[in-house]
Amino acid sequence: MELAELKELLRKSGVVGAGGAGFPTYAKLTDKADTIILNCAECEPLLRLHRQVLELYTDEILSAFTEVLKATGAKRGIVAVKEHYVKTVQALESVIGDYSQLSIYKLESVYPAGDEIILIKTVTGRTVNPGELPASVGVTVVNVETMYNVWRALHGNPVTDKFVTVAGEVRNPITVCVPIGTKLSELIKFAGGLTSESCAVINGGPMMGKLTSLSDVVTKTTNAVLALPEKSPAVTSKKVSPRISLLRAMSVCCQCHTCTDLCSRHVAGYPVEPHMVMRVLSNGGKGNTNAIAGSMYCSGCGLCQNYSCPQGLSPKTLIDELKAEARRNGIKPVKGLKALEHTENEEYRKVSVERLTMRLGIKKYDTEAPVTGGFRTDRVKINLSQHIGVPAKPCVKVGDAVKKGQVIALAAENSLSVDIHASIDGKVTEITEKYIAVTVLS
Repeated sequence: MELAELKELLRKSGVVGAGGAGFPTYAKLTDKADTIILNCAECEPLLRLHRQVLELYTDEILSAFTEVLKATGAKRGIVAVKEHYVKTVQALESVIGDYSQLSIYKLESVYPAGDEIILIKTVTGRTVNPGELPASVGVTVVNVETMYNVWRALHGNPVTDKFVTVAGEVRNPITVCVPIGTKLSELIKFAGGLTSESCAVINGGPMMGKLTSLSDVVTKTTNAVLALPEKSPAVTSKKVSPRISLLRAMSVCCQCHTCTDLCSRHVAGYPVEPHMVMRVLSNGGKGNTNAIAGSMYCSGCGLCQNYSCPQGLSPKTLIDELKAEARRNGIKPVKGLKALEHTENEEYRKVSVERLTMRLGIKKYDTEAPVTGGFRTDRVKINLSQHIGVPAKPCVKVGDAVKKGQVIALAAENSLSVDIHASIDGKVTEITEKYIAVTVLS
């Protein structure tokens, strides 16, 4: 298949990054990359779906990987998987010899190994400069479930479902494939319900996920639904007030430098220095303001706030606020910055996922979450914007009967956008600027 044909197929099939910001996959594929990395790092604690999907659908994913290599002209494909995902590694090693362009790279169990910038540097030794795309160094990164969705698209199936890990304070932690638009409350119920009333729900991982409500719905980027105690560090760190964080930084930050020493992007050679941001903000904006500009390239991994600071301060909260303020004022990150090729003592600045899990107070929830079938729902609310770019535009009307896989919203023309499809058979019962609701016919 030619690259243009594959890109058009993925656009019409609604394939986007199955996690993170959900970058449309058709726009990511390029003939300028000689290497494509399949990302199975899954660095956030408690998440399991990518290793599970790769173990279950090894041949399907690797065959799609090969087709992508052919279409793009890339010379090699590398499956980057953590070495302690033993069953997944075994599944890969049993068939990898059938795919001449593919190889396996075993990753250490460190956080955040799945960050594209860090993954590329670890696997290939190449450094992506701040603000540049991976293609600038000849690399494309695609995660496991996204590649599985590519395989499905190649066989005529658009994106209608999402694998989600449901864990934490639930009776039966599971990973389940559900229709996109399913309420999170239904996933919790399917996992046996909550085991505690004093829980907060996180959409995503404990480090980078967002606090949400049970009325929220599954999108193409939902990787996990975690019910964690209200007083656990993973939850309390997400509730910190920027104003209080600033006052605390002004009063007790000792400039120990630990937040910067362990900053994942700083270690990768980026000009991100949380301790300097704390210094400048504590001094009313005076000092080395280059630190403020550099912080625009923070990945939001949360190590500075949830792991590094010995005083429990909140650099990430303040940096997030800076970035949000910059966006509101139309301020763009500084261009032309160069990343350092090597950082002093880089090998000794890695953060163990095991240790991070303990620090977050969630070690007791680090249990098996087996893939479970049988989920059903009678109503979905399918968001029109589930990815970076322009929302799709409805092409159905209230009262229309639709089938699973049918296009219900078309990608915006001449924009970064993908089609959206019905995830269940039913009738369109509501259309708003944000979503289309479909209900099973009684």
